[in-house]
Amino acid sequence: MWRSIRARLTFSHLAVIVVAMGLSGLLLLSLLEGYYIKAMEDSLAAQAQITVQALVPGARVEMLPADASSAAYNTVQQQLWSNLSIQTENLAASPGESPLDVDSLANVTLQLSSQLETRIRILDTQGTVLVDSRQESQGADLSGNRLVTQALAGQYAGPSVPSGPADEMQIAAPVVYEDKLAGVVYLSQSLRDVNAVMRDLRLRWLLATAMALGLSGVVGMLLSSAISRPLRRLTAAAGAIAEGELGQKVPVRSEDELGRLSQAFNEMTARLRSARQMQVDFVANVSHELRTPLTVIKGMVETLRDGAVDDATVRDRFLETVEDETDRLIRLVNDLLVLSRADSDALNLQCEAVDLVELAEAAIERLVPRASERDITLQTNASPGLPPALADADRIAQVLLNLLDNAIKFSQSGGTVTVALQTGPDDMLQIRVQDEGTGIPADALARIGERFYRTDRARNRADGGSGLGLAIARALVEAHGGSLRVKSELGKGTTVSFTLPVA
Repeated sequence: MWRSIRARLTFSHLAVIVVAMGLSGLLLLSLLEGYYIKAMEDSLAAQAQITVQALVPGARVEMLPADASSAAYNTVQQQLWSNLSIQTENLAASPGESPLDVDSLANVTLQLSSQLETRIRILDTQGTVLVDSRQESQGADLSGNRLVTQALAGQYAGPSVPSGPADEMQIAAPVVYEDKLAGVVYLSQSLRDVNAVMRDLRLRWLLATAMALGLSGVVGMLLSSAISRPLRRLTAAAGAIAEGELGQKVPVRSEDELGRLSQAFNEMTARLRSARQMQVDFVANVSHELRTPLTVIKGMVETLRDGAVDDATVRDRFLETVEDETDRLIRLVNDLLVLSRADSDALNLQCEAVDLVELAEAAIERLVPRASERDITLQTNASPGLPPALADADRIAQVLLNLLDNAIKFSQSGGTVTVALQTGPDDMLQIRVQDEGTGIPADALARIGERFYRTDRARNRADGGSGLGLAIARALVEAHGGSLRVKSELGKGTTVSFTLPVA
């Protein structure tokens, strides 16, 4: 199951949702619970202040945490004053007596109608309960209570929130009258409402999480399916290609990464088909080119064996033909070897500073006899101050000889073949071989440079050409880091140009 990318994407999507909902829910619930606890503490503090001021005018509660200037604190005070009713008799304390003692509070009736259901207890300086809003623990000794002990020491104590289903908040604060400790106000309030609200919020959060998981699960499955479906098609097509079915093509239905991957896959299969066809054509062409001279050689040898060897004239003519065909085979094998090395980047070029003008003149000099037979003029046209090129002199000489040989071959009698040399852009040198021949048809121009391709197969074969000259020239130029281009126009001639880096 986990081997499927669809399953991994779906579960990872769900995991992100669970983590996000869990963290956000826990953070929000904890913030809300903290807010409610703090609000309740402020409420109890306000009630303590109001109660003491109502019981003993002039007394104050020390060290309350609530900010008396805050809007929330004032709102709580206003609500409590409207809900708190205290009836008192004989509240005036005798000089030197504490206002909070049994005698002074004997006739005090504390009636509390607070909506917060707060229990208020007033304790004397010994920790004894003097007044209880619930009328349950008058006279009880609470001096052992931690909060009461701390309040008797003159410090605000709280809030205390015990654990359990009957949670309640408790605070205790010292009551000061005439800068002396007069007693303690001890308040407690149930957290039942807060717990109910928090339980409801947790339930709603769990329900929202479950709904989010369900919805995200559906979305995750749809999303993972949309991602995995093109991958499955690509996998199936790749498997078919591995079995030799190169006609595979996957649909491109988007412009995202998967769409670009499908497009690249289709381009790859197209190149594979083209390379396979080129390989088939290459083998067929090589077989054809090798078969012709071998057939001629075999026929000549059989004729000589049948008795023609005794005739000196026939024997010499046959041996000359065998030698010509053997030379043709050697040239063909050498050309194929150069192409093979170029394809595998194993030409081992010996690059150095080369004077292209001298190289072009040397190539022209070697081909002058052949050009003279057809009344063709060979010339060079070089820019002054032409810098040397960084090249392998032997390989570039081979390129020039191939291009000049083709130019002479397709030039008309009385024409001119020009080798022009000049500087080009990007620190490159440009060499052009231009003839005034018949030109190349537009439909054949795109295929010029393909291996074994010939525009006039009959004449090229008679002249000993194999259709590899321009392919070899292109491979050698590109191995030097240059490029080769062909321009031609019917009836006006052809120009082959290539570039080489400056030394």
